[in-house]
This record gives sequence, C-alpha cells and structure tokens, in this order.
Amino acid sequence: MLFSIIIPVYNRPQEIKELLGSLVQQTLKDFEVIIVEDGSTFTCEVAVGVYSHELKIHYYSISNVGQGFARNFGMERANGDYFILFDSDCIIPPQYLEVLKATIEKRKLDAHGGPDAADKDFSSFQKAINYSMTSFLTTGGIRGKTKDPSKYQARGYNMGLSNKAFKSTKGFIDPNRAEDIELSIRLKKLGFRLELVEEAYVYHKRRNTWESFLAQSFSFGQNRVHVSRFHPEAIKLVHWMPSLFLIGWVLTLLFFIMGISLFRWGLNLYVIWILLIFLDSSIKEKSIAVGALAVCTSFGQLSAYGLGLITAFIRKKFLRKT
Repeated sequence: MLFSIIIPVYNRPQEIKELLGSLVQQTLKDFEVIIVEDGSTFTCEVAVGVYSHELKIHYYSISNVGQGFARNFGMERANGDYFILFDSDCIIPPQYLEVLKATIEKRKLDAHGGPDAADKDFSSFQKAINYSMTSFLTTGGIRGKTKDPSKYQARGYNMGLSNKAFKSTKGFIDPNRAEDIELSIRLKKLGFRLELVEEAYVYHKRRNTWESFLAQSFSFGQNRVHVSRFHPEAIKLVHWMPSLFLIGWVLTLLFFIMGISLFRWGLNLYVIWILLIFLDSSIKEKSIAVGALAVCTSFGQLSAYGLGLITAFIRKKFLRKT
C-alpha cells in the first residue's frame, strides 16, 4: 500500500517545517507527500526544499480556493492507493503510518478518521483548547472517543480515504464549511467503510488566539447547519447540547438579576460542571494553570458553538437564508 499524504497550506511555512520534520521520523517509509500552497503570500517553498532530499515531496502552488478544494487538487495528482489528509498545524507521531496501515488491512477500511491530542511541549493555552475540544465533559467524546468506531465523522485535520473512494465521491464539495463532515456522511451513504482509528492520532498544534478560537467555535456551530442542507440528519441531539448550555447560563443570569430563586438550581449545576472541568483537566495535564484555562476555553467554546448553531438554524429555518 502506497500512502499519499495531502497537505493544504495557507501562509504557514513554519507549521509545514514542523510537520515535514515529523514525517521524516515515520517508521513506515512507503509514502509520498503532496503540498498544495493555497494562494499563500508567505509560501513554504523554502521549508519544503529543506526536506526534499529526505521525503518524496510534490509541491504545487495554486490560486486560493479553500482547503477542501485544495485537498481535491492534491488528491487528483496523487499516485497512492490511499490518501491521508493532514492540516498544516499537525505533528505526526512516528508510528502513525505503520499503525494505520495495519488497521486498514485488518478492518478492511475504505476511509478513516483519527483523534487529535496535545504534545507535552505545547503551551498551556494549546493544552486547554485541546482539552475543551476533546473531553467527554465538553464534546461528549465525539471527536475521537466514541464507543462505536463506525459512527465517527472524520475531521479534515486527520482523515483519509482510498483512491477508489475519492474517485467515486470526487472529494469535497465545499471549500471550508464542515466539508470533512459532509464527505464523511456521503462516504457512508455510498457504502464505503469509514471508522475511527483511535490509535492513529496526531498532535494538533493550534495557533489560536482567544478571539480566533471563539470565532472558530462559532463557525463550527454554523457549519453543522450548513451540512444539514445536504444531509438533514446531520444535526442530532448531541449537537444541540452547546445551545442548551448557552441558553441555560443566560437564563440563570437573568433569573439572578430578576431575583428569582430558581437561578440557584441552575447556578449549582454550572458550578459543579466548572469544578469537574478544572479538576479533570488539571489532573490529566498535571497543571493547575491548564485547569484554569480549560474552564475558560470550555465555557467559551460551548457558548460560541451553541450561538453559531442557533443563528444559522434560524437563518435557514425561518429566514430561508444561506
């Protein structure tokens, strides 16, 4: 099996340098790397040149089309039997390809998705974001801890599909609005076997600021509604939980201002949740600082996602707007 690793990049040469450095360390060597420079002003051509003697790299520069279509561009030019998609801000553990190859062959997979994690040298903020994105107490484990691997919806930062599956689906149909979720659902509808491979994780070195993290979470909520235009079943009860979280604390605050005693019950629930987040994240990361930040990132992420989903749902359902 020949792997083709497809990486779209936009103005992030330093990230590509770290990512390629991690690919050099792979225990399985039978792969090619396809870099698609998606209309960047600051290109990664120099970083690619550093590793051109250690990796089989194909470098393309195109006008900006968005990450989904940039991935399609790369897959159309790939030579492999199986395509692996990474975001440029990922670092790949040495055993990744070896583990993935064995799992694909054992489970006879046509596509896969893998979880993300924070490496030990990441900043406290990066670890807090990772916690809020992956913890059962925040996302219910839907990003990599699901009990049924076949129900997993792959994310573009760490996913893959066979050459056959790509040719059948033609890849992504949207440049950057939950295009990975849409493709995951479409692959399964067409009968392709897509599952979570929990052991095929990546270290996701996000460069978010507070503002960009909240904006991204808001867009994730909106994008879930966008996917439902293609697949009405895409929004499930679990996706409404952040909206209920947001509505809950807003009502609790209003009841407090109005002097209604009912707010105490809601306040107690949120205090318990905050304590659980703090303790769980502090213990997992062995850092009180990460625990404190995780409370903030978790609260902000759920609220922003919930608001994004509500606003997009209203626009779609009642205002008939895209």
